[in-house]
Amino acid sequence: MKDILTFKTMITPVIIQVIFWVGVLFVVISGIYGLFHNEILSGIFLIILGPLAIRVSCELLILFFRINATLTEIRNNIH
Repeated sequence: MKDILTFKTMITPVIIQVIFWVGVLFVVISGIYGLFHNEILSGIFLIILGPLAIRVSCELLILFFRINATLTEIRNNIH
């Protein structure tokens, strides 16, 4: 708990993972809705490409945290 309160442990990567799964659920449900409302092609594309787009977006956000962790390791190894 101390690490969270002193910002040594990041909680944002966990939140980004939750956002990813909520986004995937929303996109798949929207695609299924499109399939049943005469938007078959867009529904299929949404089901296939939607989760991929959300994954790439979330990975780009998490990349900043990975860069920070790597730089912190390098700094700790130098000292």
